[in-house]
This record gives sequence, structure tokens and C-alpha cells, in this order.
Amino acid sequence: MVSLWGSKKDNGLGEDEESSARNDNTGESQPSHTTASHSHEPTERTRLLASPPGGYLDPDDPAVSPYNLWTVRALRYLSILFLIVTFLWWVLLLVSIFVSPPAMHSRGSGFFDFSYTTLTAGNLLIAVLFFSNPSKAQRIPALTIAVLLLVNMIIIVAVSRIRAEEGWVGITSVVWALLMAIWTVVTDRVVAWGKKEEEERLTGREETRRTLKEWLAVLLETILMVVLILVAVLLSATLILRARDASLPAPGEKYPVDGGKYEVHLYCHGKATKNPTVFLEGGESPVESGLVPFAKNAVANGTIDRFCYWDRPGLAFSDNAPSPFSASMAAVALSEALARAGEEGPWVLLSAGVGSVYSRVFAARQVLEVKGLMLVDPLQEDLLYRLAKPGRGFLLWARGVISPLGLDRLSGALFRGRTREDRVYGKSASQSGRYIKAKLQESLVADSLTKNDVVASKTILGREYPLVVVSSGIEVKRDDGWADGQKKASELSDKLLSWSVVRKAPHQVWETLEGRETMEQWLGELVKK
Repeated sequence: MVSLWGSKKDNGLGEDEESSARNDNTGESQPSHTTASHSHEPTERTRLLASPPGGYLDPDDPAVSPYNLWTVRALRYLSILFLIVTFLWWVLLLVSIFVSPPAMHSRGSGFFDFSYTTLTAGNLLIAVLFFSNPSKAQRIPALTIAVLLLVNMIIIVAVSRIRAEEGWVGITSVVWALLMAIWTVVTDRVVAWGKKEEEERLTGREETRRTLKEWLAVLLETILMVVLILVAVLLSATLILRARDASLPAPGEKYPVDGGKYEVHLYCHGKATKNPTVFLEGGESPVESGLVPFAKNAVANGTIDRFCYWDRPGLAFSDNAPSPFSASMAAVALSEALARAGEEGPWVLLSAGVGSVYSRVFAARQVLEVKGLMLVDPLQEDLLYRLAKPGRGFLLWARGVISPLGLDRLSGALFRGRTREDRVYGKSASQSGRYIKAKLQESLVADSLTKNDVVASKTILGREYPLVVVSSGIEVKRDDGWADGQKKASELSDKLLSWSVVRKAPHQVWETLEGRETMEQWLGELVKK
């Protein structure tokens, strides 16, 4: 009789004994646990967490993570690697603004490629920080940025002027930015898939709710991505303006200098005669917006027969030069451009403001061809330290960094009617990245290399050349240091023809009628002399 509480097995054997007996009878042996474990060694593809044996995990369990998948982990490591590479490229571009590494010089300002790389670093950093929390708040903005960058790349490659300015450095930067924008979209989508996969495997269903922490992360990510979209939109709009400005033809010719690293614009107007040609050197702004109209009027009046001018590197139609760039380097570039153009002089040099520094250094290189100097409210070498102040240099750098956003240039084009002429050499020329880069280069060496160049030029030139100085009465009255500089300028030569102080004239003396008349009178005397 079978007991009510006994085993259901007739033979009275326990379950383990029955199993053992069955195995003995059949002659089969169960594989050991050790053998099974050795046959499934973990690899890089093994999930970090195996499927739960007897149930599902809580959705809020930290073990429910897309990082359990090797694919997701690999994508994260690659994203970090790309971020490191981008950061190293960013540092190299930052250094190249101040000192051009070999083969890294671009004919443009260098601020656009720096901006593209900064945008790329921001995009990758956001992707890494919010890697395990995929959302459309990251994918849609990143896809929008990718589309805008594609437009930027097409414009840069299609417009020859911009393509030449950006060079391989700029093209590489925008292509890398585009690829990384696409990469962040792909990785976010893969992580979303991995998250769903692990939730279904470990919790039994896809988790559709988010915790407060996750919602805050999505909100922060959305705000940051909207900022990046705004940056990409401004970069695109500014690039379109650059393409528009590139269609403005230069009045003269552009000549390659310094082994073809960059080109400078040179133009001559009038008929060559036995009289010297007047050569114009602009001051703080491009020469086209100041001295050129004055010189054309002097030709029309018969005061002079012919004049030439150039745009210093970075100004108006000329490319930016490699850094550093001093006054003597500018004189070498000008001499090479004149030689390529077949212009030999003789010259009477007319310069204004800081341009007087470059004229004096150039005159020292062309002593036999220079027949006289006319300095209009010139900057004396003792005041070059003002250009080299660290605060001024930092502000120029900061302006250059944000210049690709085109905040002032876009507002001028949209609301103040600024034309391409205004942006290239007119009222808005100082807002361009190339102009800011040129002024930053000038600031970096003003009180060192350039000052040494000017001091040396005094010895080379001597004191036996005709000289005219025309000063701004407003500046002389306002600044004692400037007044002292004007006096020193008048003492550069023993053959001073005139030192005129135009009482109501600003720094740009030619902007007043009295200033123009004074300048034209003494310019005629210099040419005849």
C-alpha cells in the first residue's frame, strides 16, 4: 500500500537516485558543469549581463542598459576617439592663427575652419555625454546640422575664391564636421535600438516612460543642440555673404608672392610720364575707401600723372599672409608684386596712419627708386606699443573667433543696406575675418619685429630725402603722445618741405576740404621736386 504522504515512485527511490539509475541503465553520462563552462568562454561580443534565469528585472535596475551590447560599447569608444582627434585638430588650428605650421597656411583668415572644428567638438561632446539616453532631441538637430554642413561644403568647393581662401585645411574641417554630424545620428539610432533590445530581454517589454533625471537630460540636450543649430545657420548665412562678395571683381591684378603661398592685389591708374608715380599705402582701413578717391581727383586735376596702390595682406582683395607677418615681410611681398607687374618706379610714397610704418620700411628697400615721402597723420614707431597691447590682441582674437557667425555683417546686409563693396573695402570691411586676422598679425609683432624694421629703415634711408608731413589737428590736440609723434616724424629728414597741421581734420585728414587741398598742394610739390 502506498502511504498518503509517500513518494509517487513505486520503487521508492528518490529523484536523484532515479536519475542516476536511469543514466546507469542507459549507459549515458551527463556533461559536467565545468566542461560546459569551458565550451562557452566569454568574448568581446558576450553580453555583460546574461538573461535572467527565473524572471525579469525591474526597468529601473541599473543592469538594464544598452552598454550590455558590445556594439554599443564599441560605438561609444569610437565617439570618444573621434572627440579626442577633433580636439587635437582644434588645438592645431588655434596655434596656426598665431604661427602658421608648415603646409597649414590658408589664404583666408583661418577662423572659419576653427569654427567648424569647434562645432564638431561640441556635437561630439553632447553625443558622448548623453550617449546612453538616446532621443529624437539629439537625432533631429544633428541631422539638421548635417544638412547645413553639406550646404556649406558645397558652397566652399563650388566658389573658387572661397575654395582658394579655405584651402585643404578648411575643406578638411567642414568635411570632418559633416561626417561627425552623420556619425552622431547613426550612433544615437543604434543606441536606441540597443536600449530597446535590452529592455525587452531583461524586463519583458520596451520601456516607454522616462524618469525625471532622463527628462532633464533630454531638456538640456535639446537646448545645447538648438544652440549648435543656430551656430550652423549663422555659419551658412555668412558663407553665402562671402560667396556674394567673392563675385566683386578687383580693379587691378592679383600677383602670387612668397612662393605662391598667397596673392596680393595691385592696381595702377593714369598715364606713365617722366614724373614719379605716386604709390599709396593705406592706413587702418583699406586704401580704396580713403586715399584712392583723393588720388583719382589729383589725377583729374593734373596734380599728378599716375598712381599705384596695393592692398596689404588680409585687406580688401588681398589674401592673408602666413603668421607672423611684420613690416619687412610686407615690403618684400610688395617688391615681389611690383616686379611681377613690371612696375619699376621712380616713386613718391603717400601713406597714412599705420601705413606710414610700412612705407618707410619699403622705402629703405627701394632707396634708389623712392624720390620722396608724404606722411599723413603718421604713426610713429614709439607708439607701436599701443597696437601691441595684450588686451587689444585678445579682443582681436575674440572678434575673429566669432566673426564666422557674421552677426554684424548679416545685420548690416539685412537692415542697413550694406553692399558687397562696403563689406570688401568700405564701411563694413573691418568686420571680415581676413581684416581681423591681418590686424591680429599686426598686433602680435608691432612692438618687436616691426619696430625693429622701422628703426633699421631710419639708418638705411638717411636724412637726405624730400619729406612732407600732414597732421590731424584734432588728434594733435587730443593726444599729447600723438602730437609728439608728429613732431618726431617731421624731423626724420633734413629736407622737410612742409609740416602742416590741419586744425579741424580728423585722423583721415582727406575727409575735410582743407585737408584735401593741403595734401594735394604738397603732393604736387613732391612730384615736381
